[in-house]
Amino acid sequence: MKSLSEIETVSKRSSRAAGFSWGIAEEVGKNIRMLELFGLNGIKNLNYYFRARNKKNFEKINLISNENKISKIEFCPIIAGLNFLDQVRSLEILNEIKFEKIAYPLLFLPFASRASEVIGKKLELKIDNRAFLLNYNNSIYANSSNEDIIEIGNNVSIKFKENEDSFEESEWKELYKLSENTFVEESESSKVGGAGAELTDND
Repeated sequence: MKSLSEIETVSKRSSRAAGFSWGIAEEVGKNIRMLELFGLNGIKNLNYYFRARNKKNFEKINLISNENKISKIEFCPIIAGLNFLDQVRSLEILNEIKFEKIAYPLLFLPFASRASEVIGKKLELKIDNRAFLLNYNNSIYANSSNEDIIEIGNNVSIKFKENEDSFEESEWKELYKLSENTFVEESESSKVGGAGAELTDND
């Protein structure tokens, strides 16, 4: 079994060999490592993407808006992902971002996951009928089983989720009341034995 370090290194070097700068290649390496860590098919999708890239000149998007439509051919997932990550602080006020046709969109996903950590909000990424909940770059929840290759995401959207508790206030109060049973009133003996208190003075 290949280690995550090997996966990151080979993904980075292959990206450089495919024509990306070392800076972008490093980002790709980190992303493929993350996909494989979460059990998603990063290596397979990267291989297929490089094969397709030899035949197609995927469209590069620089400035991202709430509605992003292609002019001729699918968006490059790496360039789209990089620019989304770079611009996410200004994009979050839009609440939802939509893309028309991203090639191999699983390669876009790690950029969105990292953006979730940057802004401190959960993101919901939808790739057609597949939904992914991105939790501050710590975990990914998917509504479908892992698929080997996703060649095109015809409709890709990202929603910025507002931070809120997953429980009711009444549930919190009930649990908090139970926790109060651990509170102990301070007695004279506990004051004497408390941190920083000594019975003798050696000065």
